[in-house]
Amino acid sequence: MANEEKSQAKLLKEKLMMNKENGSKRVSAKEVAQADDFCEEYKDFLNKAKTEREAVAYAIQIAKENGFTEYSVGTEYKAGDKVYVNNRNKAIMLAVIGKNGVKNGVHLGIAHIDSPRLDLKPNPLYESNDMALFKTHYYGGIKKYQWTAIPLSLHGVVALKDGSTVTVNIGEDEGDPCFCVTDLLPHLAVEQMQKTMVKAFTGEDLNILVASRPFNNDPESEQVKLNVLNILNEKYGITETDFLSADLEAVPAFKAKDLGFDRSMIGSYGHDDRVCAYPALMAAIDVELPEQTCITVLTDKEEIGSDGNTGMKSLYMYDFIADLAKAEGVELRHVLAKGTCLSADVNAAFDPTYASAYEVNNSCYINNGTVITKYTGSGGKSGTSEATAEYMAKVRAIFDDAGVLWQAGELGKVDGGGGGTIAKFVANLNVDVVDLGVPVLSMHAPFEVVSKLDVYMTYRGILEFYKAK
Repeated sequence: MANEEKSQAKLLKEKLMMNKENGSKRVSAKEVAQADDFCEEYKDFLNKAKTEREAVAYAIQIAKENGFTEYSVGTEYKAGDKVYVNNRNKAIMLAVIGKNGVKNGVHLGIAHIDSPRLDLKPNPLYESNDMALFKTHYYGGIKKYQWTAIPLSLHGVVALKDGSTVTVNIGEDEGDPCFCVTDLLPHLAVEQMQKTMVKAFTGEDLNILVASRPFNNDPESEQVKLNVLNILNEKYGITETDFLSADLEAVPAFKAKDLGFDRSMIGSYGHDDRVCAYPALMAAIDVELPEQTCITVLTDKEEIGSDGNTGMKSLYMYDFIADLAKAEGVELRHVLAKGTCLSADVNAAFDPTYASAYEVNNSCYINNGTVITKYTGSGGKSGTSEATAEYMAKVRAIFDDAGVLWQAGELGKVDGGGGGTIAKFVANLNVDVVDLGVPVLSMHAPFEVVSKLDVYMTYRGILEFYKAK
């Protein structure tokens, strides 16, 4: 009798309660292997696309290799056609035209390709005590002390007055030099270590060491600075004034690496949010002849509020959908009202070392699959859009029917802080939207951690969403 009651309880538990076992126990060994294979290419993407410009260039290359052509306003497109729109080399949209065109709405998958970093100031180069340094202005939310004493590489473009641009990438190749922000030795840091984290290291302290040798033996001042400018002029043909028209970013110089004895995780710079951008990109590549037109947007500026003409507050996506609607003779507002979106962005994975920052029952966990975040924001849901119950049910059904491993989660404790995504800007267009992405450990650090299984399930989730009617 006791065994029978236990059996009934077990069956009822399976029927009524969520299964929170480690996801690796809930999927086949074949799927785990597929996740590992998928992430080999993802690591390559991380190494080649450390900035938003590099991510756009990567996306264009792979899109062209898979039949995408550049979108042309006024061209008549048919079901199955694949087009892309390059927005200033810092954001990109890829569309696969569906059987129904856009008349029944569009499926949107949107991720951002900018990450926290150190940007060079407009006049960055200076010399002090026979050392040359770059002044920086940090980009996005960072813990400043994490950016000291690690190898940095320099990426970006310098636009010249003749209209040409010069691409800069120093510090990634094996034979390249790297750069760093120095830190104070502990022997002399008694005063520094008595300060709070916020005050111990300021934004103006994030100066990058770039040289220490003078140009020659002449008794001129600023010889080390001159030597740097001479090296840059010989290599790139630029002068100090050209820094004024440059987008130059300092990012960690290390490569993406398997993490753990079991190689189940990936440690890297830039998981937030390229860990969602790559699955969204590959879903756009792999979806074939969907019912509804699918549009993948890899956008810029999310880490600083999504302002600017390459961020999601811009009208570039709105105008593109308007062009598609006009070509089919339908009203844009009707297309948007029927539209659905996955705002592909990360969430904070539960970290047992810092357990007090999380609420256990409503956190997401690595290896438990892609995470659906119904709302973000802070405090009393400030600064967020919240997905409706009906839309949540629709996304759940798509994933469950396709066997996609997923979980739900919030961003830490209610009064513990908070954060936002681009979902609210899409919702403001009258589109149903919910956040979906990968749980991340050490988010916004120079070296973040994700699970390979979660990366793969995010790809599968977006792909199944694109295939849905």
